[in-house]
Amino acid sequence: MPQPPDSAPTYDYLLVGGGAAGLSLAYHLAQEPRLAAKRVLLIEPEAKDQNDRTWSFWADEPTPFDGLATGEWANIAFRSPGFAQVFALGQYRYRTIKGLDFYQFVHQALAARPAQFTVLRGRASQLENTPAGVRVRTEAGEEFTARYAFDSRPPYFEPRPAKHRYLLQHFVGWEIETTRDVFNPGVVEFMDFRGEQHHEARFMYVLPFGPRRALVEYTLFSAQVLAKADYERHIVDYLQNALGLADAEYHITAEEVGAIPMTDHPLPATVGAHIINLGTRAGRAKPSTGYAFRRIQAQSARLVAALAATGQPPADPTGDRWQFRLFDTLLLDIMQRRGEMTRDIFQQLFEHNPVGRIFQFLDEKTSWADNLRIMNSVAPGPFMRSIGHVLRGRPGRR
Repeated sequence: MPQPPDSAPTYDYLLVGGGAAGLSLAYHLAQEPRLAAKRVLLIEPEAKDQNDRTWSFWADEPTPFDGLATGEWANIAFRSPGFAQVFALGQYRYRTIKGLDFYQFVHQALAARPAQFTVLRGRASQLENTPAGVRVRTEAGEEFTARYAFDSRPPYFEPRPAKHRYLLQHFVGWEIETTRDVFNPGVVEFMDFRGEQHHEARFMYVLPFGPRRALVEYTLFSAQVLAKADYERHIVDYLQNALGLADAEYHITAEEVGAIPMTDHPLPATVGAHIINLGTRAGRAKPSTGYAFRRIQAQSARLVAALAATGQPPADPTGDRWQFRLFDTLLLDIMQRRGEMTRDIFQQLFEHNPVGRIFQFLDEKTSWADNLRIMNSVAPGPFMRSIGHVLRGRPGRR
């Protein structure tokens, strides 16, 4: 039975959505002793009981989820027709985590604190600010109130292509096992741009879990997804021509398919006084690369630190710096009008910079001096044209 408003249970924090962003914030809340008395309601639209995705990231310090990693690497390779090199990561490590392992780990942590966390299976139909906090209604007619809500539902907005840029990072990946040793388990094929670009940014990405097992993925940065058979055709071509595998020498054990929005459309960090956005809804998928997991952890840690210290979320929930938003917009502009130039830009980055500086730049942690070094390492022409498009307030077109 739906609950009338005056009897709706009151919580301190309401988490809407139980994906990477909602569960990451829940875990960070669970680990903060100063918030142990807070009551948290997590509303999940569906049970997270399948391995529906993986997350990869690089880090130069321990993270809460390192123990879940199904792979860890100290080297990455970049390859293009004019340049190829394997890079030692130094203090960095590249890791990947399976979604199901993450979901189970966090839910076990929440189940150990039943007085603090309540998990509800349902879908929020309405979320609104009130004078004292927030109110949520579910599709089942239930109603709950809380002091603050953290919303990680997929974003919804009306595209404005005359003003902003809208691309996708889309991919199909096969986890395969081979009948002979093929992969170097110590090196991630981070970007292999040796294939045809077709006026877009297209590359192969390989996570080797052993000499005979790897995730082999065909990835694109473009506005439109392909027919699934097109991705698969390029994977087969890579397996046959780059790795020398005959059809009988491998079989597919798992598959992943995805499309991550990459846009400079404004994604607000807050809605009113008591609703804070998380995950993709808050722009945590970096617009120029699609990487999100570490950015989600950084926002979760930032929110929890402020809640524990002041009782309120920080005035700036993300801590994003404007210059990196501009850098993302410039690269998106190039990708949208001349996607094939992306290969040359990344080649120049890897040719002329230590990999640690590249990772710091992508993590938005570089100084102004290092930003200048990054900018001086790539051909200025494409970026100058994109700066002109930004100043005129309209995206570039092919």
